[in-house]
Amino acid sequence: MKEQLTQKRTSRRSSINGTRNVLNISGKEPGFVYRVVNDVGDRIEQLKEIGYEIVEDSKVQVGDRRIANPTKEGSPVKVSVGGGVQGYVMRIRQEWKDEDQAKKDAHVDKIEQGLVRDAKEQSDYGKITVGK
Repeated sequence: MKEQLTQKRTSRRSSINGTRNVLNISGKEPGFVYRVVNDVGDRIEQLKEIGYEIVEDSKVQVGDRRIANPTKEGSPVKVSVGGGVQGYVMRIRQEWKDEDQAKKDAHVDKIEQGLVRDAKEQSDYGKITVGK
């Protein structure tokens, strides 16, 4: 009699066709917005100035599970993003991110209003509407 090999399926299987999300962040703490930031120029320092912090939680992982990707307790969570560049996981409080986004939205709204006003003043006929 042939023995049948049985394999237990995991709840989440990785894709084999190359459509994995290698920058997916898991193990996030609620109340924060996470992102991977490339360590180029002074990008990390710029984000620190507006409230982001480098994540040093060993429960936070980037991408799919990897066999040999140990992280020492208290060291930054990072991932190679290609071209010799490292990406660091950073986070900001959700409320601060929402405040920043509201400021950006207000700025865009102001620009759009100016464009519509200028277009109306310079047009001889027709109707201009801007919708979101």
